[in-house]
Amino acid sequence: MKEVMAIHDEVMPKMGTISKLVAALKPMADSTSTGIEYQKAMQDLQGAHTSMMDWMKGFGDRFDSDEILNGKELTPQKQQWLNEEEEKVKALREEINSSIANAENLLKVN
Repeated sequence: MKEVMAIHDEVMPKMGTISKLVAALKPMADSTSTGIEYQKAMQDLQGAHTSMMDWMKGFGDRFDSDEILNGKELTPQKQQWLNEEEEKVKALREEINSSIANAENLLKVN
């Protein structure tokens, strides 16, 4: 649980970065070939943001606050769910970090 929450705590502050990058990309997204790159980067960022919100909701539906915050012992079923959630949050971290890196590189180059 601690590792899952540590990854969440690592990527959650990046939601603000995602919003700022979307705002920076939006005026440049158009139908030109370069504009399409900006549009795709913007969509990737928005997708990462949505993935984060969806993951948090799903996680909150599976575990109660005592399990999340106070280390309440998990049933075998919930331990299996936690293992699944760990894989999901690791993939989420990659999605967030790669979409941010791509957008930052695009904005730096142009």
